[in-house]
Amino acid sequence: MQPLSSLPDAARRAFRGVLTDIDDTLSTHGRITAAAYAALSRLRAAGLLVVPITGRPAGWCDHIARMWPVDAVVGENGSLYMIHDDRKGKLRKRYVTDVAGRRAAKARLDRIGEAIVRSVPGCAMASDQAYRETDLAIDYCEDVAPLPREAVDHIVGLMRAEGMTVTISSIHVNGWFGRYDKLTMTRTLLREEFAIDLDAERERFVFVGDSPNDAPMFGFFPYSVGVANVRRFADRIATAPGYVTAGEAGAGFAELVEFLVTD
Repeated sequence: MQPLSSLPDAARRAFRGVLTDIDDTLSTHGRITAAAYAALSRLRAAGLLVVPITGRPAGWCDHIARMWPVDAVVGENGSLYMIHDDRKGKLRKRYVTDVAGRRAAKARLDRIGEAIVRSVPGCAMASDQAYRETDLAIDYCEDVAPLPREAVDHIVGLMRAEGMTVTISSIHVNGWFGRYDKLTMTRTLLREEFAIDLDAERERFVFVGDSPNDAPMFGFFPYSVGVANVRRFADRIATAPGYVTAGEAGAGFAELVEFLVTD
């Protein structure tokens, strides 16, 4: 990973948008700081497309799409996107699976989650599980004492044994049924809502993140950035970001925005 300052100036000036993880990238110790939130507004004021790409639940995404200074949001690790049409005053939602598929999966997710909580001491269903529509989130360090790596790996193994796709964020182990991720739904969102062919324009977008569930995005974008705390997962990320900020979490995000919008 190279320091952010080494990102080419010509590329910086050509960027069309910023895609950002939320937890421990935009947030700091579970909070969105004033500096990080203001940085989102600075990006939009500069004419850049701004889209959070998160593992957080559909219920949160409804709020984010309506209330935050962003253009859209991808949630639940790529199972959905939401976008608020300001002209019509209406929220649009797009899911990978239909209503029947989501309902059918929910009972299985609940059963698997309960079994994991019984099997792995110290873990818990994520506090935001009630607001999820497509995935299972097991808390390993958000509202519980941090679990050792062996326990996290055990959770991963139990999910995979059920045929789930699994990823690890900075706070949760997430599992779902289906072969999608943050990148697949980001492609869909940009194509359907903004007429952008992401494969053709990947060099015009920055992605910033911090954890293993960001690996598909880190690997796809030539100008991917990790906030400094990404180093915590150095041995667990399949593909590391190309660049890294000096600051951690929200301070690192604000640092990136300052770098992007300042001539």
